Amino acid sequence: MAEKVKLTLTGSPIGCVQRQRQTLRGLGLTRVGKTVEIEKTPATLGMIKKVSHLVRIESE
Repeated sequence: MAEKVKLTLTGSPIGCVQRQRQTLRGLGLTRVGKTVEIEKTPATLGMIKKVSHLVRIESE
């Protein structure tokens, strides 16, 4: 079974670069306070690193 990472959007993407907003949308984070579980892959870890200042990360 693949490892999962739980992400919660804590900061508003308003005022961020368009590329960061697109990354958040790609992770499935559309509203502040929304929580998603995604698989832990190199691609998703890179996306999380780019928007780490806007999300809270919980490993499972």
